[in-house]
Amino acid sequence: MPPVSRVSFAHKVSRSKRRQEISLLRQGFEWIAPLIKLLGLLLLLLGSFKLAPTLLLAFQGNEVETKIFFSSMLVTLASGGIMVLLGSFAPFHLRGRQIFLLTSLSWIVLSLFSALPFIFGPTQLPLADAIFESVSGLTTTGATILSGLDTTSQGILLWRAILQWLGGIGIIVLGMAILPFLQVGGMRLFQSESSDWSEKALPRSGTLAKAIGKVYVGLTTLCILSYWIAGMAPFDALVHGMTTSATGGFSNYDASMGQFAATSSILWIGIVFMFLGSLPFVLFVHMIQGNPLPIFKDSQVRALAKILLGAVLIMTLYLVTQLNWEWSTAITQASFNIVSIVSTTGFSSTDYNGWGNFAVLFFLYIMFIGGCSGSTSGGFKVFRHQLSVILMRNQMMTLLHPRGVFSQNYNGRPVPDDVIRSMVAFAFFFFATIGTLALALSFMGLDFITSFTSAVTAVANIGPGLGETVGPAGNFSSLPDLGKWLMSLGMILGRLEIVTFMILFTRAFWRT
Repeated sequence: MPPVSRVSFAHKVSRSKRRQEISLLRQGFEWIAPLIKLLGLLLLLLGSFKLAPTLLLAFQGNEVETKIFFSSMLVTLASGGIMVLLGSFAPFHLRGRQIFLLTSLSWIVLSLFSALPFIFGPTQLPLADAIFESVSGLTTTGATILSGLDTTSQGILLWRAILQWLGGIGIIVLGMAILPFLQVGGMRLFQSESSDWSEKALPRSGTLAKAIGKVYVGLTTLCILSYWIAGMAPFDALVHGMTTSATGGFSNYDASMGQFAATSSILWIGIVFMFLGSLPFVLFVHMIQGNPLPIFKDSQVRALAKILLGAVLIMTLYLVTQLNWEWSTAITQASFNIVSIVSTTGFSSTDYNGWGNFAVLFFLYIMFIGGCSGSTSGGFKVFRHQLSVILMRNQMMTLLHPRGVFSQNYNGRPVPDDVIRSMVAFAFFFFATIGTLALALSFMGLDFITSFTSAVTAVANIGPGLGETVGPAGNFSSLPDLGKWLMSLGMILGRLEIVTFMILFTRAFWRT
């Protein structure tokens, strides 16, 4: 029989280990609890918006689809409520590493619950298709696998529009509050929030979010009313107003905005609101507060306007001189489709694949532009093109004058070297992701133009690609299931600025 002292020592060691294990479990729960709570709150928000299509279907007397949407709403709300309850058992405190994980998890979890009506509703989509459609909606990509939209249930059509509208406001918050704080891809140029996301920091970010929310709702309402006055039916105006202000591009017609191509006023309303949706929303807040000058002085806004005007002029001249179009038709069609692609909205008013090789290559080039930071647009973003020009100019000046010191200014402020490095790193990951995704799609038997433009439109969150299969007259339903999964991942990567998601797979992130 061992001495008492040895038994006592063994018990002490055992108790010490248990205390350490309990302490580690407590620390782990306290680390993950705020994420669970916030994800639960997002699910409660998502579930509450499912009430709109539920009520619409109930009003139309469609009992079967009403029950499906109502059940989907209950599942989402119940899941969110349980998560909020679980997350409330620990103090709320968020810092950088947690926000990286939360940002990625939120888009994945919301996409899964958003897919429920597509799976169990009238569309009866397979899992890969349903996830593709919901991811495309929430990321405001606008790529679709659905056909026969003209006769699809209005409940599903409204749900698609709601997904893009919710994704639009989420993208603004992501681009203005989260990504600048995470210092992703040069976004620190627009940093305005505290690095401590505890309750002390929330009032400041909450005030900005409320102001942006009011602007977003106001812009959407104005867009809906404008479409309705111009001749759209009320439901059409509602759907297209929501997806235009979100620069999303989901339509309730297979022909997209080509359904209204005969009414040029509708197309010009779309042009105006797609452009407004691609501007930094914080500048609209300044305007409402009585300071309109920033929106005219902002370097991003001026650059985007110049790019659009130049692109429209080139395409208009091409349509008039090479295809013998009338000036008015050429200006309208060129303006609408160019603004749609550059703003990453993804509407189309005609099949521009039929405009000739020059037009197809031209549209491929402008896919890489994107809108402004702090807007609902995706893509490479205008400010990164501007930073690239600054970097290239300084490099050439350094070659000419090796001992010279040259300033790096953007929007009247100096640009730190770490911002430039961050932008260069993002550019590498951006184009590497497109190349990898395109190669994977081509391995599945897709032709070059389909593979490459599918990859571009996913990562840049644009919508339609080019070519007969995935162009403005087609959709993505014919892609293999694996291709749809990869494109869904590409859309999320593009919306999260890639690095935010990729960093989760590094050892350094998970080290304590």
